[in-house]
Amino acid sequence: MRIHDLVRDDIKNLVPYEPHLFKNVIRMDANENPHLFPQEVINSIFAGISGEDFIRYPDPLGMELKAKISAFTGQSPENIVLGNGSDELIQLILQTFGGPGRRMVIPAPTFSMYRIHGEITGTIPVEVPRDEKFGLVTDEMLAQMQHPDTRVTFIATPNNPTGNCVPIHQIRKLVQEVKSLLVVDEAYIDFGGETSLPLLREYPNLIILRTFSKIGLAGLRVGYLVADREVTSELSKARQPYNVNTVSQKAACAVIDNWQIFREQIAEISAERERLVQGLQAMPGVKVYPSQANFILFSVPVSPDEVHRRLVEDGILIRKGLGSTHGLASCLRVSVGTKQENDLFLAKLNEKLV
Repeated sequence: MRIHDLVRDDIKNLVPYEPHLFKNVIRMDANENPHLFPQEVINSIFAGISGEDFIRYPDPLGMELKAKISAFTGQSPENIVLGNGSDELIQLILQTFGGPGRRMVIPAPTFSMYRIHGEITGTIPVEVPRDEKFGLVTDEMLAQMQHPDTRVTFIATPNNPTGNCVPIHQIRKLVQEVKSLLVVDEAYIDFGGETSLPLLREYPNLIILRTFSKIGLAGLRVGYLVADREVTSELSKARQPYNVNTVSQKAACAVIDNWQIFREQIAEISAERERLVQGLQAMPGVKVYPSQANFILFSVPVSPDEVHRRLVEDGILIRKGLGSTHGLASCLRVSVGTKQENDLFLAKLNEKLV
């Protein structure tokens, strides 16, 4: 017997997502918050945890966290679904509304996990190429979104790995002209761009994705979506019970309660992003793409794989392998680090390009 023969045909050739694992490097590859999680917030989290929290299942609905997210976003708790990171929510959406014979639309390039979750759930991924500035080609998007088999479209704004945003008027045009779901992924919205949350009052086919990972809780995996009550009700049928653990729920509550601390970190990251852009632009042959996220996409005039390898040797890890279209084959992506990390990155990169 071969285990491989038992696997679904559409999964057999799927390449799993494998993060880069390197020891003793500065991590500037995963778009995480580079600042240490505030000790005073850690203290408040653990002060609120009891021995019973370890032996009892977590609140299956996350009511305390939903209440805080509700106050934070202005959306009703019944319009909120919690997830073990936004990745789980992407898969949940496709498990509920996608599946064999149904299509999902994604503008390319974008977050690779949309396609992977589509393939896992048997949903057919349909990619619509972006324009030369990574903007959406609205007419082509609409043509694919209006296909009778299309059930879901994913649009990230700011987009990963390009860093650019989709204007709110473009989101409105797309969502109002289709009879399928539009998921707007706002994983990086704290760093720039305009939120689509106000559109939820007008369009029941709109879903907004958010995550706590980029602002400090990447290690605890907390995401949430906001949508019409009818959408959240359907999603609840396929959601795993107890999918967000107690510690993660309480940590996310503490982040909201101490939002001013994280707002200051976000402001510092945004300022460092602009300083990184200026430093990269000063290097001969480097093209820097505008970013409103906590990372920067840039192309180099030499082999990006070689630049990546040599930076790792110097203890700096950034992201490579971003794709082959739109000139991405010559590109790398760097997450904004601390001032010291950014200075070291710029110095070492400059050495590699001289």
